[in-house]
Amino acid sequence: MKKVEITINSKAYPCRQTMGAMLRFKLETGKEVSDISNDVTDMCTYLFCCIASACKHDGVEFGLSLMDFADSVTLDDVAAWTDAINGDAAGVEASAEKKS
Repeated sequence: MKKVEITINSKAYPCRQTMGAMLRFKLETGKEVSDISNDVTDMCTYLFCCIASACKHDGVEFGLSLMDFADSVTLDDVAAWTDAINGDAAGVEASAEKKS
């Protein structure tokens, strides 16, 4: 998985999809990650959870609440993150096809 960072208020934070991020999302929303559609609220919340989880794992301080985070992130930030994740998934899929 390629390294993805999200810059918020001029500080770069690691961002990864992890089991911890999925659990955080479930605890925050009551929904499974698999139930996310193109809902901006869910995508913003999941992005927050992915950053919080990656920061926790990497020992990076991340002191933003969900609302502070949402106030600092734009739709362009969410779209760029989605593109980065989708690009990584496409790369993994292409690599798996080459091995076949």
